[in-house]
Amino acid sequence: MWCCLKMKKGSCASLLCALVVVLVVLAEAQVTEAVTCNPMELSVCQGSFTSSQPPVPGCCSKLKEQQPCFCGYKNNPSLGQYVNSPNARRVASACGVSYPNC
Repeated sequence: MWCCLKMKKGSCASLLCALVVVLVVLAEAQVTEAVTCNPMELSVCQGSFTSSQPPVPGCCSKLKEQQPCFCGYKNNPSLGQYVNSPNARRVASACGVSYPNC
């Protein structure tokens, strides 16, 4: 606020208001960044889900990204068999991702 000492009161208030607006916009931008649930993004994990192959780093990063989507995948009849498999639990564990309890 040292700059406000040299500025007129109106200029200081305008500067403060502009700063608040910038902070609010930045905060909203972070909140609106949501996960897009797309099971096709997990195709990098297919080898690990269908065999005993260890997960590749890309698989682990996608699992972490898609973690909020797991319950939806688990309850989907066409995806549930993969999410509920022992290999899926093994891959999640290897990647440090908690298995969903839903």
